[in-house]
Amino acid sequence: MIDFMNIRIAVDFDGTIVEHEYPKIGKEKLFAFQTLKELEKRGARIILWTFRTGKDLEDAVSFCRQNGVEFYAVNKSYPEEVQDETVSRKIDADIYIDDKNLGGFPGWSEVWQILFPFELQQKEAEKRIASARKNIFKRLFARKKNTNEK
Repeated sequence: MIDFMNIRIAVDFDGTIVEHEYPKIGKEKLFAFQTLKELEKRGARIILWTFRTGKDLEDAVSFCRQNGVEFYAVNKSYPEEVQDETVSRKIDADIYIDDKNLGGFPGWSEVWQILFPFELQQKEAEKRIASARKNIFKRLFARKKNTNEK
């Protein structure tokens, strides 16, 4: 499975996080915020990568913040980056999620399946179950041992 700790993921706003309604903010795309929050929880650094500027950009960042997503950087490769003509406008990221991809935006469910294929999710679940069983048996053994000692 991919280790998402500190992986930078550049995500477009219009047409990707929300439906296209520019300059207004469109309706949230299904599973957009749930997926982004889960990626953050797994250690990914989410970068908002959008055409928006000024108040339109502020509105998009605020909308995402209200929905529980705080970006690592906005239209920059890292928070401290200062834009000038010597700095590339291209965001330095490991993964790009955008509705302008070849073939278009597949939807957040498909994005999740690409990043976390079912087989890997199943193995991860099996590990959690095995670990939980081990903990249950440890607790039961400890209780039995304490009961026998009394």
